Amino acid sequence: MATVEHCLYCFEALASHLENRKAMTLVEVEKSWSEYVAATDADAELEGDEPGAADPGAGRNKLAKRLPALHRLAASSSSSSSSPSSVSSTTSLQQQQGGGSGVSTPATSISSMTPPPPRRQPITESPLFVTWNAMSARHGYNLRGCIGTFEPQDIEEGLSSYALTSALHDTRFSPISARELPSLEVAVTLLTDFEDADDAMDWELGKHGLRISFYYHGRRYGATYLPDVAPEQGWTKEETVVSLMRKAGWMGRKDKWQDIDLKVVRYQGKKEDLEYAEYKAWRDWVEEK
Repeated sequence: MATVEHCLYCFEALASHLENRKAMTLVEVEKSWSEYVAATDADAELEGDEPGAADPGAGRNKLAKRLPALHRLAASSSSSSSSPSSVSSTTSLQQQQGGGSGVSTPATSISSMTPPPPRRQPITESPLFVTWNAMSARHGYNLRGCIGTFEPQDIEEGLSSYALTSALHDTRFSPISARELPSLEVAVTLLTDFEDADDAMDWELGKHGLRISFYYHGRRYGATYLPDVAPEQGWTKEETVVSLMRKAGWMGRKDKWQDIDLKVVRYQGKKEDLEYAEYKAWRDWVEEK
């Protein structure tokens, strides 16, 4: 699945390009993030800061509160520093039996079966999409760019490339400028579990993304929606399919969409998102260090 580090790296790729400076590598981002989380956790314990407090540590503490168990994630990353900090979509947990003598109380029984934090498994390549949203005081977050690929990409090269492509070369929008950085949110989606659907309704809202292709009047059309698009828009499955056909360029009558022979591939997406303020808090810490 996508990670916080992937989001940080996308911001780093875009910000360094717009600011004309050398970007950190993904490995450097992962290592620095582990150290940052550990420092944030220590600061919170020593200072007793509350989220939103008006002090220099507020950003770090806000981030620590927002992302659960970050110190455990950092620990698992540091235990295998040579591996990328991506994770697989599922992790199996094994229960362990306690070995002490005597009768266990309910509390000690639960404690003895608590597994250690799972070690994140490395993932080196994946199909992926990078999405940029911009915050508007009136309308909330609005799409500013979204481009990806269904071909497996090396994670570092793919994230860097598509972070810039989606920000600067999405033809639906003007290129993102440096002054827009503070308003941005980035979302990284790693795509998994591609399956041919039996028909246009053979998928689940909120679980599957869709990739459709079809021919109409001798011309081939195609388009995709990531898994979160339909729930965010409040669409039904039929509305999603029709909207996707419109996105592909189909201009036929809405009530005739079922007459089109659609090829539908469903897939799942493991997504993470991050706001610029959270990237900036980490990046300022890196500069101070």
